[in-house]
This record gives sequence, structure tokens and C-alpha cells, in this order.
Amino acid sequence: MLLAQMVRKSGLNTAISVALTPWRKPRVVHHPGKILLDVALAVALGGGCLADIGMLLAEPDVRPGGFRSHSLPCHRQTRRVRPESPRGDPGRTFPSTGRVWELAGANSPATDGQVIVDFGGVLTLAHSEKQDATATRKKTFGHCPLVAFVDHGQAGSGELVAALLRPGNAGSNTAADHIEIARLALAQLPQTLRLEWQTLIRTDSGGSVHA
Repeated sequence: MLLAQMVRKSGLNTAISVALTPWRKPRVVHHPGKILLDVALAVALGGGCLADIGMLLAEPDVRPGGFRSHSLPCHRQTRRVRPESPRGDPGRTFPSTGRVWELAGANSPATDGQVIVDFGGVLTLAHSEKQDATATRKKTFGHCPLVAFVDHGQAGSGELVAALLRPGNAGSNTAADHIEIARLALAQLPQTLRLEWQTLIRTDSGGSVHA
């Protein structure tokens, strides 16, 4: 219920609908933005596959804009909306990010005029032949995504702002990947306030390369 209220209060439902309008076909019933928000709520409730979106049917109060999605349109939409699509924009940011930080007040990560962004690679195991899953440097099998989090300080946690979904054999200190994740992360900071802050980017030894 809190997540559904946050979606409405922050304006994320409107922002994501506008951003995904290029993927909406004429006379379509299920809007792409509404479908992806329903998927996000299902994941937050513990869903592990698109069919688990049916959990929302059992929760009548958790319906931002009314729950109408089911697994078939979700499957079609997630295959259609991709950054590499001619209509895609992997660096797109939503105005709701700045809105949420405004509402957070003293709990905003930019309260002291500085925003801290942390980079790190995380080995993610795959228990079957998933797309791009390979052997990792630690003799496991899976992926090695590179992620960027905005630090919320001791009283909070990290806010995910960007991720590169890499195969498991991706290098831990690949300069090109660190530069790309930095570009994507900075693009996600609210545009209206970006120039007013000092942004500190931190990384572990994987980012300690000359490039």
C-alpha cells in the first residue's frame, strides 16, 4: 500500500506513462507504463516471474490507477520496451526523482548540498542457462552487473540509479564500463538541481584505473 501511495504522490505513474508513450500501439487496452508499474509492485510483493502479477488481484487496495494487467500483456511489453529499441533512451530520467527528494526534506540525500554515488560490481548467480550467464572469476556461474547507488547516509540505504547488466566473465576493473555507469548515474540526478550540488563518485579498487 505504501508503494502504491508513493507512486501516486511522486507522480511516477504519470511520468512513466508519458515516457513510454512511443511504445503504445493504437487502441491498446494496457498502457506500457501501467504494465511496468504493476510488474514492479508484483516484484516488491515477492514475485519471481511475470505470472506472479496475479498476486495484485488479491490486494484490491494496491491498485495505482486500477489493476488491469495480466501475464500475457506483461510478457509482450517487457520484450518490446528495450534500451536498444529505436524508440529507446537508456539515459532517460524521470522528473519524479526530484519530486521524491523534495518531499523527503531533511531525509533527502542532497540535504547538505552534496550527493554521493557509489559504484560496485556484484556477482549474481544463475541456476540455469540464462541469457548472457557465463562462468565468473570466482568459479561460479551467472552475471556480474555494475551498479550505481546514491548514498542516503547512516539512517538510510542506497538508492539504485543505474545498472549495467553484464555477463559473469565481465572484468571487474573495465574502465569503459565505469565511465558508462558514471554517465548513466549522473543523468538520473534531477536536472533542476544538478548544477547546485557537489557530486562525489566513489568506487572500490575495480575503478582505480588511469582511464
